[in-house]
Amino acid sequence: MANSADQMDGNHMKAKNHGGGVCLMSNVWRDEQHPSFINFISNFLCSNSFRLNFVPIAPDLIFNCGGLSVAFAFLTSWDCSNTSSIFSRVQKLKKQFANLYVVVVLPTKEQNDSFVQSYFRNGMEIGKPPFVAVQDIEMGFEKIVKIAHSRGGSNHFKFWLNTFLNHLQQLYQITACKQQDIISKLRTERKRSVQVMDAFRRVMSSVPGLDDHDANSAIAKASKEYILENTDLSVEKAERIRSFFRDPKFYLSLKIN
Repeated sequence: MANSADQMDGNHMKAKNHGGGVCLMSNVWRDEQHPSFINFISNFLCSNSFRLNFVPIAPDLIFNCGGLSVAFAFLTSWDCSNTSSIFSRVQKLKKQFANLYVVVVLPTKEQNDSFVQSYFRNGMEIGKPPFVAVQDIEMGFEKIVKIAHSRGGSNHFKFWLNTFLNHLQQLYQITACKQQDIISKLRTERKRSVQVMDAFRRVMSSVPGLDDHDANSAIAKASKEYILENTDLSVEKAERIRSFFRDPKFYLSLKIN
């Protein structure tokens, strides 16, 4: 027993380093099993990155994987003469644990028939909780670990999916706010540009001899080059525009409506 305990402690440390799930085993249930089977469980849990702890709990096993706790009643020996107490215990556990499975070892036809008859005789509702029948204890424990992994993995996926959707929603809201901010800025800049161009058009049209059409033409085609070379204005009008920005006689007589 000392060697088995040392090996289980070593497996506990290995599983802890792997960062897997946790298996809580009932002290009472453990003492009812053969030490070699407990050693098998310890090794199997270690290989699947589970930590094993012995605690006083109502079910035989509780697995915590992916943030979800799943309870198990593991019936390693079926007593055909004492079925009522078995189903009475299961009914009590069902009220205490939302995620409960019952794994029962039925290696003989007689035990299987006894289970079926007593199942309905004790008023069990199919699937509440689910029963899993196996032929040996090793297979039973492997089924338990697979169920725990499956339920925990599903819960972990749901958690990840909800987290992803929340992040996506936040990103959408941020993007929408940024888009609204950009649109608002563009509208403001457009309004400013219209105001500037309108003011410039009024300035240009105030030049004596130029009308709105001439001012708009100058605005549309203005550049750093000479006005005459880049517009369709006449020499006289181009000279008026040039004089307007250089000759005080013109810009001091500015008339802005």
